[in-house]
Amino acid sequence: MRERIWAPLLLLLPLLLPPPLWGGPPDSPRRELELEPGPLQPFDLLYASGAAAYYSGDYRQAVRDLEAALRSHRRLREIRTRCARHCAARHPLAPLGEGPGAELPLFRSLLGRARCYRSCETQRLGGPASRHRVSEDVRSDFQRRVPYNYLQRAYIKLNQLEKAMEAAHTFFVANPEHMEMQQNIENYRATAGVEALQLVDREAKPHLESYSAGVKHYEADDFELAIRHFEQALREYFVEDIECRTLCEGPQRFEEYEYLGYKTGLYEAIADHYMQVLVCQHECVRELATRPGRLSPIENFLPLHYDYLQFAYYRVGEYVKALECAKAYLLCHPDDEDVLDNVDYYESLLDDSIDPASIEAREDLTMFVKRHKLESELIKSAAEGLGFSYTEPNYWIRYGGRQDENRVPSGVNVEGAEVHGLSMGKKLSPKIDRDLREGGPLLYENITFVYNSEQLNGTQRVLLDNVLSEEQCRELHSVATGIMLVGDGYRGKTSPHTPNEKFEGATVLKALKSGYEGRVPLKSARLFYDISEKARRIVESYFMLNSTLYFSYTHMVCRTALSGQQDRRNDLSHPIHADNCLLDPEANECWKEPPAYTFRDYSALLYMNDDFEGGEFIFTEMDAKTVTASIKPKCGRMISFSSGGENPHGVKAVTKGKRCAVALWFTLDPLYRELERIQADEVIAILDQEQQGKHELNINPKDEL
Repeated sequence: MRERIWAPLLLLLPLLLPPPLWGGPPDSPRRELELEPGPLQPFDLLYASGAAAYYSGDYRQAVRDLEAALRSHRRLREIRTRCARHCAARHPLAPLGEGPGAELPLFRSLLGRARCYRSCETQRLGGPASRHRVSEDVRSDFQRRVPYNYLQRAYIKLNQLEKAMEAAHTFFVANPEHMEMQQNIENYRATAGVEALQLVDREAKPHLESYSAGVKHYEADDFELAIRHFEQALREYFVEDIECRTLCEGPQRFEEYEYLGYKTGLYEAIADHYMQVLVCQHECVRELATRPGRLSPIENFLPLHYDYLQFAYYRVGEYVKALECAKAYLLCHPDDEDVLDNVDYYESLLDDSIDPASIEAREDLTMFVKRHKLESELIKSAAEGLGFSYTEPNYWIRYGGRQDENRVPSGVNVEGAEVHGLSMGKKLSPKIDRDLREGGPLLYENITFVYNSEQLNGTQRVLLDNVLSEEQCRELHSVATGIMLVGDGYRGKTSPHTPNEKFEGATVLKALKSGYEGRVPLKSARLFYDISEKARRIVESYFMLNSTLYFSYTHMVCRTALSGQQDRRNDLSHPIHADNCLLDPEANECWKEPPAYTFRDYSALLYMNDDFEGGEFIFTEMDAKTVTASIKPKCGRMISFSSGGENPHGVKAVTKGKRCAVALWFTLDPLYRELERIQADEVIAILDQEQQGKHELNINPKDEL
């Protein structure tokens, strides 16, 4: 098995390191960062300092630290990219030899490159690179542009409207579902009299700006300028691709290996590392394919350059280049009948001295696709041998294509006949791949039916009252007070969705454990378990499901409005989202793919109180703006719905007091049952046996927890 994986991996090693700059020269102009004296400060420490200053009300210090964090983050990426390219040039990889030790020259060159890279990083950073390794949470915050959310608030406090507007727009581009930021931008524009086109995205990728300019000139029939911008966009795209691939070569997480042969072989360890790098690099096409705010990758982005270019070159009379671009586009969409017709037509326009068969697809995309296919084949092969799972996405989805009135004549001798361009119709709401039924029995007395799907203006929705009694609500509140931790369920983040509220939570198993430890009455802890099971049975019965509904996650959560931060507030307590897919309002689609919890099928929220202000639960259309139903929480009220893109939802701001609820997510797939729930079931079974007195147990239930 080792030889089967290791041999092709050695052949691919040159591809895992900085590739050639297809589409443009190595010295394409790049934005230079102003150097700051002294060692580069770790951006995670500056970020933490800026956030702390913001919460303490020191907005000037917050701006200084947050801006410094962003500069440090950009500078770190630039240093890593430059060092990788510098060392790749100084230490080219040696070819594989033959016979014993054939791979040693290759390893010697790899070690030389690694030594060069470490030295380069240490010198340019002004200290060891280990100082700049950050947590996954911080990495995620910078990818989602969270520092700009803090910045826009701090700049407003300092009455710097223009900078606040830039920060707000930069954040919103990556978070288009964030309704508060959308409203903030509208307010800033109205105050400053700024048009939408004047808004600045401080993190805009150069290739996207050039591409947008190319589309603008193309639509204005200025084809020469359109060509100039599309070609520039391609050069910048491939430079960005190099940077993305280079950054994949950083430290990888190893959880199952001890090296130098103690637990696994050296070859297996190195192969595992490089496969992680390769998967990361393979998916750079996803990162570069779209603006960061589009949760769905529009993978058609790169081929679209060539679709625009093939027609633009045709319109300026450069038929050879038009043919090259059309053939390049067909590398990704070989069955596109429109472009196939265009190829035939362009070939008919060539001089008699030119053999159409000699005109090949452009080399830049040819090399790119060839590499991409080779990576894909190796990853699939290694997945079997190394024992990890990998599903290849469809990177060349024919959606989001060119849509214009310019049509290339189809056929050699038929003038004026039109060839339809790529269509980009509006996507329909997601379809649920099971029978939709509702109206089953509610199982328990005293539960009051309020609204069904039709009355709530949606699909698979139900609103019920009196699922809990007033006494049960008070008892659950008492449990919450005794067991909840700030940030529980949110990776320890105090304010995961908005800086204006504090979030606390607890699971069923934690409640039972607290009951055993005497921190809350065991009877009250069990109530949490019992009412969640009651909710599960109601959902399963009302929606008339043919199979068992399992718990996926059970969480008691309270959100508290923070004093002093509620003035003129117009954000959401929880942004609009769907529970099992990635909501993309701009594309009118919800993408059922990781990191979404794609296995969730139904959701429910069981409310515990109403002594707070705000906090209404809302359903919206897929645009994340149009509210279709608004529900005011109160003790014993439960809203339940299917978890997909048919039910986008969120929570309005809690502006005063504390709002508490039991949040429940369910799955029809037993493979995704909640582990803590299974453990809680075992504890409850032990309790029931003790109460019945039928068995003498030699187990301390505490140990089982």
